[in-house]
Amino acid sequence: MTTRQASNTPNPRGTHKGASQSQPARGDQGSSPWKTLAGRVQELLSKPQTNYVVIFTVTILLAALGLVMVFSSSMVTSRASGGSVYSEFLRQSVIVVVGFIGMWFAMWIRPQTIRRLSPYLLLVGVGLLLAVLIPGVGVGGDEVGSNSWIRFGGVGIQPSEVGKLALAVWGSASVAQKLNQSRDAKTVLGPMVAVGGGILFLVLMQKDLGMMMSLGVVLLALVFFAGVNTRSFSLLLGAVTVVGAIAILSQGYRSARITTWTEALLLRFQDGSTKGDAYQSYQGILSLSDGGLTGLGLGQSRAKWFYLPEATNDFIFAVIGEELGFLGALLVVTLFALLGWFGIRTALAHTDPFMRMLAATLTLGIVVQAFINMGYVVGYLPVTGIQLPLISAGGSSAVITLVTTGLLANCARHEPNAVSSMQHEGRPLIDRILLLPEPQPIVAGSERREARRTTAHRYGEPVTRRRGSAGRAGQDVRRERDRLEESKRRAGTEAMERDYDGRRRSSLPPVRDTRRSTPRGQGRTAGRSLNSSRTHRPDTRRR
Repeated sequence: MTTRQASNTPNPRGTHKGASQSQPARGDQGSSPWKTLAGRVQELLSKPQTNYVVIFTVTILLAALGLVMVFSSSMVTSRASGGSVYSEFLRQSVIVVVGFIGMWFAMWIRPQTIRRLSPYLLLVGVGLLLAVLIPGVGVGGDEVGSNSWIRFGGVGIQPSEVGKLALAVWGSASVAQKLNQSRDAKTVLGPMVAVGGGILFLVLMQKDLGMMMSLGVVLLALVFFAGVNTRSFSLLLGAVTVVGAIAILSQGYRSARITTWTEALLLRFQDGSTKGDAYQSYQGILSLSDGGLTGLGLGQSRAKWFYLPEATNDFIFAVIGEELGFLGALLVVTLFALLGWFGIRTALAHTDPFMRMLAATLTLGIVVQAFINMGYVVGYLPVTGIQLPLISAGGSSAVITLVTTGLLANCARHEPNAVSSMQHEGRPLIDRILLLPEPQPIVAGSERREARRTTAHRYGEPVTRRRGSAGRAGQDVRRERDRLEESKRRAGTEAMERDYDGRRRSSLPPVRDTRRSTPRGQGRTAGRSLNSSRTHRPDTRRR
């Protein structure tokens, strides 16, 4: 009885002794590690600068992984060509550095300037696409089967990459401008579809099926995000499909690619095809199967010993799967999926039509190209010759891709919530390291002109009246100004109004009135203020 009474005696905290160790607290019953992790992820995603930081970080990771894999897959070919094992790696490193410079410039430039320069970029892209068709100018037919490059000294430029970027930027600007004038589909999409069709025709003349597919994705993305109805989008999709089918069936070697694709998809290679048309696909699938779960190890690929053609370019994903295994290939897929997700989040966060369409089009242009490359390496799609963005070895394609990701990061920097966060909380570490200016809200039309008129420096004004600096001093001034305005709203009276230094006006010393007292018949009395204790001399004149 005594034991039972002792066991039923409540402890000072009011809980049962036996239940205090076995039952969790009321607030901890519904909590779990997964819910805690989900809450932290949700909190991270709700931050205004998350899209910008993730896009920049994923780009750096993919570029770094690309340099490592180019070095691993090119050691044998670099040594066999008479150079050192670092020859291809050093060349690709220089190209990536140039690409990062272009990426920095794309992040630094203002969106209004991008929109204004889009017609000139389109002229450059179309001019290069026309120049590559001139006999003796375009090269590459003997190597890859299509005259898609222009040589300037020892540097090769692929005009179709420039044309794809130009179509994305100019198309977004054109559609955004037309949307402000009309809602008719023909008026909005007519010029853009005509120019896009012309660029597709020029690429078709180069016999470059891969870039034609990539340009088709950009064109469809522009039409889709312009907000057209389902019928118009379906008609354009059908037209692009018909043109692509004609382009494939018009050439014999392209028809052979379809046959090779069906063999690779079903894993039923015919006798002799593994040494002919299906040789590349067959070796790529063998490389992926050799990797297993964790891979053979970095630098231990057997396919790069002249078994797998284009191991550093089109089929570098097969080398990744062989050396890093399924986990390494899954890492690449995850990084591109993150880039696509946060790129679309950036597009949805914008209210400006130009920035919204530009972010969505650039995102799909990179991500869809990446999944097309990985799709034909594993045998799900026909081999088209499209490189893996940010990872494959290349010249102009690597630079243009980094510039594209820089424009996408610029769109993320200029989200309305991100701009407000940077102006009030300060710029992130990325901007401070790269010396990027503070982003400003995107204002169009008369509002932009009015803001420029009110903030510009006028002739005759002191230098301190110029528009606010974008540095830390300008941020401090804006934060202090916002704090003062908030204090005024809370106080509601003149007595609670704060001065610039934050002190209340009631606590400041009394202000001496410098006005002079001028009695009748007397001159101005110097040095007398209204709060002085001395009285004025009375007027003794006879009235």
